[in-house]
Amino acid sequence: MSEFLAELIGTMILIIFGGGVVGGVVLKKTKAEGAGWIVIAIGWGLAVTMGVYAVGSISGAHLNPAVTIGFASIGEFPWDKVPLYILAQLIGGFIGGVIVFFQYLPHWKETKDPGDQLAVFSTGPAIRSTLSNLISEMIGTFVLILGLLFIGANEFTEGLNPAIVGLLIVAIGLSLGATTGYAINPARDLGPRLAHAILPIIGKGSSDWGYAWIPIIGPILGGTYGALFYKAIFIGKFTIAFWIVSVVIVIIFIGALMNELKNRNLSKNKL
Repeated sequence: MSEFLAELIGTMILIIFGGGVVGGVVLKKTKAEGAGWIVIAIGWGLAVTMGVYAVGSISGAHLNPAVTIGFASIGEFPWDKVPLYILAQLIGGFIGGVIVFFQYLPHWKETKDPGDQLAVFSTGPAIRSTLSNLISEMIGTFVLILGLLFIGANEFTEGLNPAIVGLLIVAIGLSLGATTGYAINPARDLGPRLAHAILPIIGKGSSDWGYAWIPIIGPILGGTYGALFYKAIFIGKFTIAFWIVSVVIVIIFIGALMNELKNRNLSKNKL
């Protein structure tokens, strides 16, 4: 199997299990309806575990453009392979979304809320606030890449690494995922979102393309910084890229804080 096909299949498996658990929880008249956030977090953790087990020995199981770009930014992955991996991940995410659609075929018409339908395919914020949402995705993916590098630096029993990575995803979901649904993966969000836009889902609404850039840019920024941070702080190799991305992230954090303070003051003035 080629690396391209491995990344495609691995990401498809990721979405089948991940989108599948969300469908079971949010769609109407399923046996898992209303099972809650913990079930979703565990389901996504197991989704990643299975994807990594499936193709880890072939492609390294990035399954995520933020991982691919992050590793490339510190020399752990060749840049010339990055476009091929990302394309495979996006296609895999799209196909996974289509398969989840067919899995829940009778349940779409029973689910009257278009937002719940979209949630099966892609993420959305609990409170819509552009810079704050961007920061949530950045922090989640920063922790993801840092965690992957921590795991890689330790020796585990052969075959255990995918399970440890899955537990990392569960931890991110439980601790950091409640603000934006923790895409932490552009392919996980964009591929299925494209499927939502194209598929004939009964009663569906907008695919929310106005928000779609956040789970793309946020994970790429956060993931790249996670890799650069690890190389700088834990390996002791500071680069120009580390300082540039650090400045960009500080600016985003300051902008988000100022925006929230401004909104708070506006609310007080209205009272």
